[in-house]
Amino acid sequence: MHDRVSDRVDRTLEALGLARAPREEPLLYPGAWPAESGLLVGDRLLPLDDHVTYEDRTPVLAIGSNACPAQLRHKMAEFGITSPVPMVRVRVTGIGVGVSAHVSRMGYVSASPVHAPGVVRELFVTWFDARQLAVVDASERAYDRAWLPGSVVQVESGAGQLLRGVYVYVNRNGVLRDGTGVPRRHPGERVLLTELLGASPELRRLFGRTPEEFCARARADRSLCERGTRLFLEEGLVTVSGLERFVRPQQTGSPGTGSSLSPPLR
Repeated sequence: MHDRVSDRVDRTLEALGLARAPREEPLLYPGAWPAESGLLVGDRLLPLDDHVTYEDRTPVLAIGSNACPAQLRHKMAEFGITSPVPMVRVRVTGIGVGVSAHVSRMGYVSASPVHAPGVVRELFVTWFDARQLAVVDASERAYDRAWLPGSVVQVESGAGQLLRGVYVYVNRNGVLRDGTGVPRRHPGERVLLTELLGASPELRRLFGRTPEEFCARARADRSLCERGTRLFLEEGLVTVSGLERFVRPQQTGSPGTGSSLSPPLR
C-alpha cells in the first residue's frame, strides 16, 4: 500500500497538519481532510492508491468529520481499536453536504448528506472492517446508516472506477433549510453558528451570542442540546434530506457481522 521512500517521510498526523479533532475543538468541525487518499494507521497517514476497493470491508461515504483522520483516530481510540482505516478520495455525483437539524453533544452542529442530483463533489470513502464500523455506528447517535446504490449516487474512485454503491449516515431529524426552503450547505462551523445565532434570538438566549459560547454550553448540557434541536423544528428551519427513503430498519454493523457497539458514555 505504500513504498519504502514514503517511509522516510514524516507521515504523522501532526506533521501533515491533520492532528486536531473536532471532538476536542468543536469550532474546527468538520476538521482537516487529507489532500489525497491515505491509510490511517494509528498516528500516521500512509500513501494509498485511490483506485483501491476492499471486498471484505464496508464503504461509507464521509460527509463531515469522518473524513478527518484525527476524528476517526479519536473515535477508534475510545474502544481501543488500532487496525488501519483506508480513506479513499472519490468523485461523487448526486450528494450535497447539508446541515443536520440537531445540536450534537460534542458541541457542534454537524453536516448531513442531502440528495443533490447533478452536484459533483470530491469526498472520501472510508472502508471499515466490522469492528470499526460498529464504532462509527455507535458514534452517529442521531443518524441511520443507509445504502445508496450506484443508480442513485455515482461514486468514482481512481481511474474511472465506479463503486456499486456506498453507505451514508442520514440524520433522522432532517436537515436545516436556507431562505428558499432547500437544504442549506454547511459552510464550516464558525460561519454556520454565527449565521444561526444571528438569526434567532431564542437560540442566542439558550446558547449565548458567540460560536465559542454555543460550543461550550452544548458540550456541558445534554438537555440543552435536545432543546436546541427542538427549536430548529419550532422555528421552521427543518426540511428533508431527500435520502429518507433509503433508510431501512437500523443496521447493526456490516451485514452478517453482529451488532454494533453501545455509544460511549459521554
